[in-house]
Amino acid sequence: MKLNLGCGTDIREGYTNVDSAPLPGVDVVHNLTDMPWPLPNGCADEIVMINVLEHLPDTIAAVEEIRRICKPGATVRVRVPYYNSPDMFADPTHKSFFSERTLHFFDPRRKECQSRPYYSAARFEVTMHTVYCRFFIVYVPFRLHIMQRFLLWFGRRISPLVWVIEFELKAV
Repeated sequence: MKLNLGCGTDIREGYTNVDSAPLPGVDVVHNLTDMPWPLPNGCADEIVMINVLEHLPDTIAAVEEIRRICKPGATVRVRVPYYNSPDMFADPTHKSFFSERTLHFFDPRRKECQSRPYYSAARFEVTMHTVYCRFFIVYVPFRLHIMQRFLLWFGRRISPLVWVIEFELKAV
């Protein structure tokens, strides 16, 4: 099963599209703030959450729920606004902030998870980061590690260059 959680109008063919609004193409109408989600344990091979996680009031509970519905080895793609991007502050429904390290707290290979394993039992490997910079109205992805490091460093200290960060996770 492939899930598109919080799909809104981004209806994806071949996915079970889940959203709180009964929009055309939504297969399951459910508010993701209400847990547990109406999905069975270990049902998902792939999950996509594009601009959703920042709207949920409890990031840890949401990640734990994502892990519950993932099969071992499932792929999860999460895209969120970067913590200091103008988009993060513009939307009054945003509840959580994300940096390039936020989801490292769920990856047992990372120092964040190793130093605070008690935050959650949910475990994922962060297999890839992509940062998106916005130039005028176009978002440009950067996957090259050295370029990401420069953009993130510059963005934290000088000016918000990075507008969006995307994580690819693998359920452990």
